[in-house]
Amino acid sequence: MATTNKVITHWKGNLQFESDNPNGKTVLMDTSPEHGGHSSGLSPKAMMLSALAGCSGLDVVSVLDKMKVQVSDFRMDTYGELTDEHPKYYHTVSVEYHFYGDNLDENKIKKAVDLSVEKYCGVMEMFRKFATVKTSIHYHNIA
Repeated sequence: MATTNKVITHWKGNLQFESDNPNGKTVLMDTSPEHGGHSSGLSPKAMMLSALAGCSGLDVVSVLDKMKVQVSDFRMDTYGELTDEHPKYYHTVSVEYHFYGDNLDENKIKKAVDLSVEKYCGVMEMFRKFATVKTSIHYHNIA
């Protein structure tokens, strides 16, 4: 049976919306003052980039944990290039994976990222339906 997620998005006044999540957590969305908002919440399009990074990051950390690979820090820088014409959408997206630590196991880290990018991350697969997705891995050995 197919899994269905439901979110409820409620207008809070002006251009602000609050959206829930199946786990009960909420997020505020708004737009910039130049578009009539107050920048009091996250931009819906930028949240898509956050969702992409979060999805892949969860995979990577989970796989690294199973492989018993230690990193002292990990972050992803995600860039989305919008089309010029409306409706504007991300036509190209880049995800840079940055790993920090002593004697990083680059082979296992690459395998963890590849598993996320190629097999596990459903948000990545959704992005591929409308954008070119590029990924890169950057190792920062602290020694």
